[in-house]
Amino acid sequence: MTKLTYEERKELPQGEFVYPKTRRYPIEDAAHARDALARSSGKPEHATVVAAVKRKYPEIDVEK
Repeated sequence: MTKLTYEERKELPQGEFVYPKTRRYPIEDAAHARDALARSSGKPEHATVVAAVKRKYPEIDVEK
């Protein structure tokens, strides 16, 4: 996974984030989607992250 620079993150469309208004949890590729799942694990927003990743990347197994 390539680390996003500030400029790259700023250029991402809002649809590439789980929370578009606050631009939290970027999921522009499968690697970042997996990272979002790992970072949200155990937090209240985990169910929202799982749903967003399932919609965008159905091939990722999120039922672990």
